Amino acid sequence: MNARPDWIKADAPGPASKEKVGDKLDELGINTVCREANCPNQGECWGNGTATFMLMGDTCTRNCRFCDVRTGNPGGYLDGDEPKRLKEIVDELGLDYVVLTSVDRDDLRDGGAKHFGKAVKAIKEIPDAPLVEGLIPDFSGETGSIELVARSGLEVLGHNIETVERLSPEVRDPRADYSQSLSVLDRVKEIRPDLVTKSSLMLGLGEKKGEVVKSLKDLYRVGVDIVTIGQYLRPTKDQLPVQEFLDSSEFKDLERVGEEIGFTSVVAGPFVRSSYRAKETYLKAQKSNRS
Repeated sequence: MNARPDWIKADAPGPASKEKVGDKLDELGINTVCREANCPNQGECWGNGTATFMLMGDTCTRNCRFCDVRTGNPGGYLDGDEPKRLKEIVDELGLDYVVLTSVDRDDLRDGGAKHFGKAVKAIKEIPDAPLVEGLIPDFSGETGSIELVARSGLEVLGHNIETVERLSPEVRDPRADYSQSLSVLDRVKEIRPDLVTKSSLMLGLGEKKGEVVKSLKDLYRVGVDIVTIGQYLRPTKDQLPVQEFLDSSEFKDLERVGEEIGFTSVVAGPFVRSSYRAKETYLKAQKSNRS
């Protein structure tokens, strides 16, 4: 395994951004992926007054081996006031682009799709409402749940494939299947061909370049518009170890490969995560689709 290179560094959230965003999140009881998943981009994103909001609590019913989000069984509990509080913080912060994601909720009949849709609709009630991107779980492949969110009023719908097909059983929860993830993305395009779709890959888990290229081609085949590619960084000793730290030139090469395959936007780099530069990639995709 390669040693962690010196250039793998990220700034922690500064006091000003923490006061503006973090304290308000605590006050309203709103979760973010930024904190729950120890995202390395907190400094940059919070410094710009943006965040990715995580719906339906901080406990996931799945146990993917790369993820630091707490695992457990919420027992069907949902906070019905969450969409209202989310609307409040988005409005107060004056955001013009909002990313919503959620934990997996296999304890709910619809996987939480109805709650996800309510959150989108609440944000869209804001005057001069921001653009909304949803990063959804697979909803166990249920078409009704996928359609409910796809038609909720958002502009971008993402679902992360996470890793290459060979490593998927080792890296992800057994209920998260590579083919099922592709099927979710395919179904979104069938339901709403106009909706921009997105997915993400983590590297450094033992994949080969040829496998990464195959995954990119699989994603393009099901109509995905935007792909993000980042370095897997082990959150704690309880998650999978890093097998390799990729050089920045390798990410640039994959960015080029993705563009040659035909994606409207490809963002690749050590700290890139699915919501990184989300507004920028959406606008690029929109421009490409209009041309």
